[in-house]
Amino acid sequence: MRDMLQFYIDGEWVDPVTPHPFDVINPATEEVCGRISLGSAADVDKAVAAANRAAPAYAETSREERIALLEAILEIFKRRNDEIATAIMEEMGAPWKLAKFAQAPSGSQHIEAALEVLKTYEFAETIGTTQVRREPIGPCALITPWNWPINQIAVKVAPALAAGCTMVLKPSEIAPFDAMLFAEILHEAGVPAGVFNLINGDGPTVGEALSGHPDIAMVSFTGSTRAGVAVAQNAAPTVKRVAQELGGKSANIILDDADFEKVVGRGASACFENSGQSCNAPTRMLVPKERLAEAAAIAGKRAEATKVGDPQAEDTRIGPVVSEVQWNKIQGLIQKGIDEGATLVAGGPGRPDGLDKGYYVKPTVFSDVNNDMTIAREEIFGPVLSIIPYEDEDDAVRIANDTPYGLSGYVSSGDLERARAIAARLRTGMVHINSASLDSQAPFGGYKHSGNGREWGAHGMEEFLELKSVYGYQAAS
Repeated sequence: MRDMLQFYIDGEWVDPVTPHPFDVINPATEEVCGRISLGSAADVDKAVAAANRAAPAYAETSREERIALLEAILEIFKRRNDEIATAIMEEMGAPWKLAKFAQAPSGSQHIEAALEVLKTYEFAETIGTTQVRREPIGPCALITPWNWPINQIAVKVAPALAAGCTMVLKPSEIAPFDAMLFAEILHEAGVPAGVFNLINGDGPTVGEALSGHPDIAMVSFTGSTRAGVAVAQNAAPTVKRVAQELGGKSANIILDDADFEKVVGRGASACFENSGQSCNAPTRMLVPKERLAEAAAIAGKRAEATKVGDPQAEDTRIGPVVSEVQWNKIQGLIQKGIDEGATLVAGGPGRPDGLDKGYYVKPTVFSDVNNDMTIAREEIFGPVLSIIPYEDEDDAVRIANDTPYGLSGYVSSGDLERARAIAARLRTGMVHINSASLDSQAPFGGYKHSGNGREWGAHGMEEFLELKSVYGYQAAS
């Protein structure tokens, strides 16, 4: 049982202005696994004031000082990787292998990526007689979700530190413990007081106070599109920068020359990974209509072979979804798929056999889906795959782009040039050809309702920088 009732403000652990204990639920057991405090606008004011006081001095730190700071953070993070993994397993139900080897290490991955950028990044350039400078934007609000919690924290905090910004972090109140451990790591590494601050709280209270605060220069938000709209509206009156990584409904186009047994099975597993709780998951599988039955059989077999269970068990592939609210939403959408006439190939409503407690969802596959069905339009955020038939390549591209989202896309083909041509036509911020992995130095983000701005690598750090033109910096010849 974790009791983590304080906030980290101005280099110290402090009590909330007004106590407001909040139970954190382990989704595998439905039992309380710890407590935090929910903050208020008064706590936000304290944290923002600390970030503002620290901003001028931290903005003036040298590249070498920031490199040394990130290196210290990285060393401590790696030492405490398993502690962070344990917290993630408890708070959001990630299976131990996923928590230890993917969820937690994603934090060190982003710290390393920020370090590599910082070592060579040009903060100034000369254009004619003008110097163009890239300067820290100022105090930032970082609002992060529960599905890949430390990943989304590190992908914001590390580049903000590299850029010279101070910040206030509001992690998800549903999965907050990894963030508290991260604050301990930053404190031990010697992050100057006020540079990093952490307040727990909910979106309508702390999130709204942060995104609308007049002394916050920039908001970096990851979460649902609905919440992202609210953040942007709150930020608009103070004309602050808003960078958003929002929802997705990514299409996985499988061309007729692909190895179906391999790529359909791999695509289904990618959809189910992390219990389907990834914004870039390939949740719409597009296949040639004449091979629909073949794809459905392969995906259904993969669903039935995907072990759902206790996150601590060695053979568990996927754990529970994060909360009762999420479980109920997913169940409703699965039933909607049935009601709207999609063919249920595997899974379906209810918990998997033998799991009477915990927010477990059956890996579910629907076939004969058309792109107008609810399960093809809405982000389910659960292990639910929709298989959609297409007539030809043009039809596949049309279906893939027929969505309000535009985060990621996937193309599988035995012909690389053919896959490249399809990738070029997709209206998404990212495309994976033949299951290529993410690249920590390439920009991560989406088009349309999937957000704006980019994370990862140099593009991610530039979200925290302002451009300044100094005319006449060089004497005219």
